[in-house]
Amino acid sequence: MSTAEPGRDPGHDRERLEPVLPDLRFLRDDSHIGILLGRIAPGMAPPLLTAVAGAVVVLVLLAAGGGRLTGINLFAPVAALLLSGLASGHPHDGRYDWLVPPVLRVTEYGCLAVVGLASGVPGPLVFVLLMTVGCHHRDDVARPAVGVSRPAWVRRAALGWDGRMLVIAVGGAFSALTPAYGILAGYLAVLLVREAGRTWSATPVTDVRVGAATPSGGAVLGDHPITRQGDGGRPAAGTNGEA
Repeated sequence: MSTAEPGRDPGHDRERLEPVLPDLRFLRDDSHIGILLGRIAPGMAPPLLTAVAGAVVVLVLLAAGGGRLTGINLFAPVAALLLSGLASGHPHDGRYDWLVPPVLRVTEYGCLAVVGLASGVPGPLVFVLLMTVGCHHRDDVARPAVGVSRPAWVRRAALGWDGRMLVIAVGGAFSALTPAYGILAGYLAVLLVREAGRTWSATPVTDVRVGAATPSGGAVLGDHPITRQGDGGRPAAGTNGEA
């Protein structure tokens, strides 16, 4: 076992997780459909303009129908998808393109909240769905700050902002909004808990040393920092809480 030199930071030679600035296209949270639309004319559609246009269309259609998904209002999510999805392949390198993810979040959260409350979906159920969606987005933002990211299949399984709005639109078309909200919230919650548990169980406590730190022995109190290899998807020996 290596020893630390007196006066030297014991964590100096340890591997540290470096923050990563995620691509704005990653933060868009597009579904498969949105990504495919972005491949039609990559780099041609301006991201911010199309995102704002999609948000305005959704707002106008919902306002015209009193917030309910009936008749032509059922096409509000489709309109937002067709407009914003065309820009999903754009490099998002414009001066104000950093506003695209917030605009898409406002579009999705606003649609889910207004449609649910105006259509008689129980308020607590609307809140639960919004919180589960928000937790998925929080994962996409927070994990790159410590140098890791969610597995690609988990992000795809979360359906994307446009996919979730389409699920609600289908529920509205069949006059089953409350079941649609409940099923979507339950599905996303299970996916979120499963991924959180997998990440926790796969994070190794690499070298726990017990005892007081001494300059000669180089003992370190507490756990070593988590390495990049700790998010491999398989439980490791000596994981959190295990002997």
